[in-house]
Amino acid sequence: MASLSGKVAVVTGAGSGIGREVALAYAREGAAVLVSDVNEAGGRETVAAIAAAKGRASFFRADVSRTAECAALADEAVRTFGRLDVACNNAGIGGAIAPVAEQPIEAWDRIIAVNLSSVFYCMRAQIPRMLERGGGAIVNMASILGAVGFPGSAGYVAAKHGVVGLTRTAALEYSVQGVRVNAVGPGFIETPLLAGMDAAARAGLVALHPIGRLGRPQEVAELVVWLSSPASSFVTGAYVPIDGGYLAR
Repeated sequence: MASLSGKVAVVTGAGSGIGREVALAYAREGAAVLVSDVNEAGGRETVAAIAAAKGRASFFRADVSRTAECAALADEAVRTFGRLDVACNNAGIGGAIAPVAEQPIEAWDRIIAVNLSSVFYCMRAQIPRMLERGGGAIVNMASILGAVGFPGSAGYVAAKHGVVGLTRTAALEYSVQGVRVNAVGPGFIETPLLAGMDAAARAGLVALHPIGRLGRPQEVAELVVWLSSPASSFVTGAYVPIDGGYLAR
């Protein structure tokens, strides 16, 4: 039997990259998936790919930096599929590259809103819906930069550290009620966030990963599925790197 048979899942930032692969993997494992993104065309492409694989999915546009839209997203899962069991809070942006003292304030505010506040807003809406059904599983998308610093990326690093702390706190609060909350920490992954990078910069990133390559979105999706499934029933409050050895250096 598929590991998420009969479950309903929400995936934010599911119009491309890791989010799309998570949505596809959830559907493969039997979940009905509410696909969300600000990129409506990409989100609908993800829904079409799930339908082509005989899965169940629907699209709902939500800007997760807005708390009301996060609440509407959780409500839409219940309205469309009858319940909410699983969520992957994946939506994120890269942010400006500059030293701390030169970071534009607007860029800081935007990356904190999209990469950190959105996770709080989404969980605030998702957890009550999961409690209505006796529990659930949430996987928040952090990063290896939720564990270490990275020059020029103060906003991104601060947001991802925040996601890890928020995940641990929510797990302490809700695990006893049946809602498991975990975070994953991808290394640098082949996604649209890396599009346009020149060859030298790309080679520099690859060199940071002892495995000798960048990660693939599908690899991250498999970890997310496991953390979302009963197979990981004793795992909560964890931050799980998937980084080709980056943090082992």
